[in-house]
Amino acid sequence: MKNLFEIDEWKIIQDHFDPSKQLQAESIFSIGNGAFGQRANFEEFYSGKTLQGSYLGGIYYPDKTKVGWWKNGYPEYFAKVLNSCNWIGIDFWINGKQLDLHKQKVIHFQRQLDMKNGTLQRTVTLNLENDKKVKLDFIRFCSMDNKSIGIVKTTITPLNFNAKLNTNVYLNGKVFNNDANYDELFWDNEHTNAYAFKGTVCTSTKKTKFIQSTAMEFLVDKDDSPIAIDPIIKCEPFYVSNEFEINIEQGHSYSITKFVGISTNLNNPDEKTINNAEEAAANGKKEGFQSLLSSHKKAWNDIWKNADVKISGDVAAQQAIRFNIFQLYQTYTGENEKLNIGPKGFTGEKYGGATYWDTEAYCLPFYLKTSHSSVAKQLLKYRYNQLNKAIENAEKLGFKNGAALFPMVTMNGEECHNEWEITFEEIHRNGAIAYAIYNYLEHTGDKDYIINYGIEVLVAISRFWAQRFNWSEDKKAYVMLGVTGPNEYENNVNNNWYTNFIAKWCLSYTMDCINEIDSNIIGTDEKKLWEKIINNTYLPQISSSNIFLQQDGFLDKEQLNANDINSDERPINQHWSWDRILRSIFIKQADVLQGLYFFEDQFSIEELKENFEFYEPKTVHESSLSPCIHSILATRLNKMDKAYELYLRTSRLDLDDYNHEADEGLHITSMAGTWLAVIEGFAGVRIKNQMLHINPNLPKNWDNLYFKIMIKNNPITIEINSLGFKIKNGSTALKFQHKKDTYSIEPEKSTTIQF
Repeated sequence: MKNLFEIDEWKIIQDHFDPSKQLQAESIFSIGNGAFGQRANFEEFYSGKTLQGSYLGGIYYPDKTKVGWWKNGYPEYFAKVLNSCNWIGIDFWINGKQLDLHKQKVIHFQRQLDMKNGTLQRTVTLNLENDKKVKLDFIRFCSMDNKSIGIVKTTITPLNFNAKLNTNVYLNGKVFNNDANYDELFWDNEHTNAYAFKGTVCTSTKKTKFIQSTAMEFLVDKDDSPIAIDPIIKCEPFYVSNEFEINIEQGHSYSITKFVGISTNLNNPDEKTINNAEEAAANGKKEGFQSLLSSHKKAWNDIWKNADVKISGDVAAQQAIRFNIFQLYQTYTGENEKLNIGPKGFTGEKYGGATYWDTEAYCLPFYLKTSHSSVAKQLLKYRYNQLNKAIENAEKLGFKNGAALFPMVTMNGEECHNEWEITFEEIHRNGAIAYAIYNYLEHTGDKDYIINYGIEVLVAISRFWAQRFNWSEDKKAYVMLGVTGPNEYENNVNNNWYTNFIAKWCLSYTMDCINEIDSNIIGTDEKKLWEKIINNTYLPQISSSNIFLQQDGFLDKEQLNANDINSDERPINQHWSWDRILRSIFIKQADVLQGLYFFEDQFSIEELKENFEFYEPKTVHESSLSPCIHSILATRLNKMDKAYELYLRTSRLDLDDYNHEADEGLHITSMAGTWLAVIEGFAGVRIKNQMLHINPNLPKNWDNLYFKIMIKNNPITIEINSLGFKIKNGSTALKFQHKKDTYSIEPEKSTTIQF
């Protein structure tokens, strides 16, 4: 796969301007701070193809769902993450002609995303009429130290001429979503005000009345010294600006530094959002650009101290893992219990920006091992707080007795997906939430969590499963009909192996937890029913083999492999009809193999091998969630060439745009899977009963792998090379297992194991 941008350990670098890749670059160079984020749109006017995107955590619009036939239980709306006030805007005119990279000759262009320091920088040199050359420099960041502040600094330098420069510094709240029908506006204007060097826009969402306020203050300098200007003030509904004119001289630099405060009513009273935004902008201006940048860099440095993964010998792999970690922390930091992790984060609008099962299956393990356990606990409590909504969701479908079906897609606990097969059939998401509770307890041993929160969730999920199974007299077993497994290229199937298996496991695990905490939360009759289901669950399997059958009828399909598809028809979801995809053998993502990944200790190495060799060749990996799971399993099976190939695919999925969809935004939640592919795959790290297990198997071109993980909030440093590995312990005694041997390390000590 061809690299879109330069390979660098700490930076993403675009060294020339390519309008055809502008949408991709806007996604890849996005920045954020967990509270808000911004696509890499140009600050100045750009008439070419662009997707303007400024996004606020937790702010959405419930777009009404229209259903043509069966409506009972169908979601009332499809939640959309909203494009919000454009806060970066600064337009320029030189001698009356507007600067526009789409129209003027670009003789030099470089854009850099500095992942170590969390900044986006851009340098442009334009050749204007009569060979007049002008240089523009931009730097932008969303403060990781103060989550209410965004900063843009623009510097313009005429290289070989004097001219008249007109500048417009503005905020524009009249913004649209890319998928809006007929340019529908999702915002109402609440308030605007503007004065010299400052302005504020306050808008509210239609229907839900989320309020956001954006305020700006700015400075104008010549060669780093303030200059006097007399701006023209504009204040209209949705829009405020300061326009001014200055004479610029050859070789001198003129800077506009824009300090932006952003506040919403997600965590603030409605009436305080304006004041909070204005105070943030004013305090940012008072503190100054360099001080804000310094504290922002320090915050990122503190993150990297624990989260960094260092790979020696493979710069492409190094850049990729840091890019994935960087985007995850830009999206979610665990500070706000009302927020979760949208599949696109702050990089695009697709998928509605809502919560999927990706959080529990992929993201939670990442935060469990890289952050204080309170962050993962916050993600679990997010679901607990929505348990009543999950019970209501199940009731709409006819389930009773406190059974819960957590939504496939949600903003507030209500199901808000508008695809039938996803909403009603892809019920395995319940299992991922239960597995996340199990995973959290494996890492932390937090028994209080299961007593106070987790057991309620597990019981409600298990009650759903017990009602969703039905007895088959023909098979003399409990079956589950009309589901969609993780492989979404199969809809409305019977007895999806993964769904049946994880449902059976949920029932069993819930009963284990009930027994462990000595709870009487379920009655004798319910317990007997669960035990009957556990002991008689139908799990399809290919006879005389170790291969678990993805679902009933899977062998009726033409048994082809993915390499039988013509290259000009890949990805098939962009070339084939839906009917053709559903009838084909091809698998979107790990399905049976998802179950083998979750529960690997319950299967023999022979079972893992046979299933991997049967299913992986049929998998087209057109879900971002797919390559990482396959890479981990391939490493376990010592298929290192395949493991490395799939690692590059998951880690560089967006950087190299494997699936030709980076223009829509990045695959944020699958980026956690990239980290898992390194730590659980190549490093062979597992946490079982709060104890570290490690069995490394590095790619042949990696000289060294270095990372930190948290075990019960104790930071452990691990370094691996071809000769062995070294573990440096934190502040509490540590036990770990390598192969079949158990070792102990005292606090602040280290040990080395030779292969």
